[in-house]
Amino acid sequence: MKNVLIIGAGGVGNVVVRKCAQVPEVFSRITLASRREEKCRAIAADIDYPVDTAQVDADIVPEVVDLLRERKPDLLINVALPYQDLSLMEACLEAGVDYLDTANYEPPETAKFEYKWQWAYQDRFREAGLMALLGSGFDPGVTNVFTAWMAKHELDEIHELDIIDANAGDHGKAFATNFNPEINIREVTARGRYWEEGQWKETDPLAVHRSFDFPDGIGPKEIYLMYHEELESLVKHFPSIRRARFWMTFSKSYLNHLEVLQDVGMTRIDPVMHEGKEIIPLQFLKSVLPDPASLGPSTKGKTCIGCVAKGLKDGKEKTVYVYNICHHEQCYREVKAQAVSYTTGVPAMIGGKLMLNGKWRGDGVFNMEQFDPDPFMDALNEHGLPWNVTSW
Repeated sequence: MKNVLIIGAGGVGNVVVRKCAQVPEVFSRITLASRREEKCRAIAADIDYPVDTAQVDADIVPEVVDLLRERKPDLLINVALPYQDLSLMEACLEAGVDYLDTANYEPPETAKFEYKWQWAYQDRFREAGLMALLGSGFDPGVTNVFTAWMAKHELDEIHELDIIDANAGDHGKAFATNFNPEINIREVTARGRYWEEGQWKETDPLAVHRSFDFPDGIGPKEIYLMYHEELESLVKHFPSIRRARFWMTFSKSYLNHLEVLQDVGMTRIDPVMHEGKEIIPLQFLKSVLPDPASLGPSTKGKTCIGCVAKGLKDGKEKTVYVYNICHHEQCYREVKAQAVSYTTGVPAMIGGKLMLNGKWRGDGVFNMEQFDPDPFMDALNEHGLPWNVTSW
């Protein structure tokens, strides 16, 4: 029985704390902390399990260290903003606490997605006898585990990998993002990037696209090539991969609105003067867009996220597709969240569970695919994200 501190009370944080509360034999004590403690209290009051709350500014390392020393958790689950990954890793090192997050660090002033900042903590965590698990969401996270599972059970060598993410749901809003608007728009407007024959190649944002026929009645949808951080760790840990790409679906309405917002400068991340004060246009835009946590009641439909891998099995060519289908309405009935929050929050809980029960352990900084995928794959089926596999 272990003690966990969850930092971040947005849509994903709400899911993580609710799913941890469903596994009391592992998470015996739960604390939910955020810059605004009233958000934590509102979530805690709606859960039939004792959840402590706290106020903390994740950017201020001494403040986080004080909270860690006061609550004495065995694990910190970071579902705050990616900007805060390094400050929370520093706090964990100082307080002697294991660490888990769902997305890699990115500097606020540059939309740049890479693991170098967090991988640089490898020696410090190893020497401290602590574990840091990076990217325990869905993509990154489950997609890394899907790849490791295919490499263990289905393919002797993976030569091509396509990670394909479809939100086939509808929230009924003219324009809204299904996770943090600032992070979402930074990600989507960045240049595309993919791995091919030992090097990274770039494309203009969303310039490469094609149709993909999704299972479970979703049907054909247009998918757009983007860069996602799990590509960096996967091509490192599976060197047989010759080409690795990440794709995501977007509605025409989303793309049209985004184009206009870009054209008028609302997606800029550099400061501009407004009435004598500096503001970041994208941060202002975030303040007027719907909170993703509020989209649960109105979102209908499904998500489908999976990996298509091509390679060799017993000397013959083989293609394997592993994927999950998640229903927005079912997620809301269970945890009062839409499926995008659910598909990130459940894997964060599972990663924490495997760390705390000792099935995934090590000293240092790790990506998901570095551990045995089987316990995680079993836990996905157990905790609400069942997966399917097909091959040809």
